[in-house]
Amino acid sequence: MSTVTTTVYTVSGMSCSHCENAISEEVSKIDGVSAVQADASTGEVTVTSATPLDDAAVRAAVDEAGYDVVDRA
Repeated sequence: MSTVTTTVYTVSGMSCSHCENAISEEVSKIDGVSAVQADASTGEVTVTSATPLDDAAVRAAVDEAGYDVVDRA
């Protein structure tokens, strides 16, 4: 039986679909990530993975896309 982990991050600076796509593309590169849903209207990025992710890796990926993680739900 596989376990799925879903983590929600609050990201500052997202304002459009381009922002959502940039963040989704970078976070999707992290090993173990199976899905990423970025929502500019709420500032939330929902990451689904097979195992819990290293927050530092997610923060680094969001930073690489040009945005900042401000909180983790």
